[in-house]
Amino acid sequence: MKNLLLFLGLFLASIASFSQNSNEEFKPSGDVQFKVFWNYHTDMSENATQTSAFELQRAYFGYAYTFSDVVSAKVTLDVGDNSGGSAYTAYLKTAQLDWDVASSVKLSMGLIGMKQFNDQEKFWGYRYIFKSFQDQNGYGSSADLGVNAEFELSKNLKANFLIANGEGYKKLQDEDGKQKFGGSLVFTPVEGLTTKIYVDSQSSVDSDALTTMSLFAGYKISNWRLGAEYNKLNNGKKYSSAAQDHNLDGLSFYSTYEINDKVEIFGRFDQLSSNTLSGESESWNMSKDGNQIIAGIQYLPVKGLSLSLNYQGYSFDNASLDNKSLLFLNAEFKL
Repeated sequence: MKNLLLFLGLFLASIASFSQNSNEEFKPSGDVQFKVFWNYHTDMSENATQTSAFELQRAYFGYAYTFSDVVSAKVTLDVGDNSGGSAYTAYLKTAQLDWDVASSVKLSMGLIGMKQFNDQEKFWGYRYIFKSFQDQNGYGSSADLGVNAEFELSKNLKANFLIANGEGYKKLQDEDGKQKFGGSLVFTPVEGLTTKIYVDSQSSVDSDALTTMSLFAGYKISNWRLGAEYNKLNNGKKYSSAAQDHNLDGLSFYSTYEINDKVEIFGRFDQLSSNTLSGESESWNMSKDGNQIIAGIQYLPVKGLSLSLNYQGYSFDNASLDNKSLLFLNAEFKL
């Protein structure tokens, strides 16, 4: 309750500082947006049942509208392969209102894009090929129903504070009404270097509070882009499934070298591990723990189109499981 009152106090203080007077004439405008992820892949894994296939992973359709120089909104539909419906099920992913209530304060409300791993995903740079580590392994959702306040504390320091239902955009309300509270600090000490710390906590009736913590550093220099992150989830099998003493640890390292303005090569290494529960002989997530390797090349023939030939492999910690080895041709086209 104290956290909620503090957040509401910041909200009201921000509104009080907002001036409705504008000296410049502004013309409202809107844009249609779409993005599609497509691939063809060959599975070279031992005992693979589907050796090759075309796949449409995702299609996003949306509309963004700017009401004034300080207020804007966007709505996005996420169409993907989901077990909850047909082969392709549409979900409302974002229905977000953004309000620059002051020169250094921005409020986002509604079904909003989350700030948990947005910087990591940007540095990774290949969402159409593979999700960022936290997104891939269930540490958090990319969108949720709630409110986020972003503060530009200085030229080099930015803070975010959020309250959200915590269930993600495919299940918008926690049955117990226990919200997720979280925040992040993003620090850019020198040009090209971005560092970030993120923490959140959500109470549960089934366990101690489910918490997430992540550390990130990304560096851009010349033709190189380098990123590293450490992630920890406590008392949960994933962000929306609390479980006492079930913890996940994860590392992710990735790099990109830009050969020219159309061609770049990239690589990534992930490691996922879980703890061993009392009385058990192996980690609780043994069927998924292991190491991910991705390496490939990207070609940008025209604006809005990305193509990539890449290798994706996964080595399980459980020796009884067949390791994965796949070759992908990925494409992203967007407006």
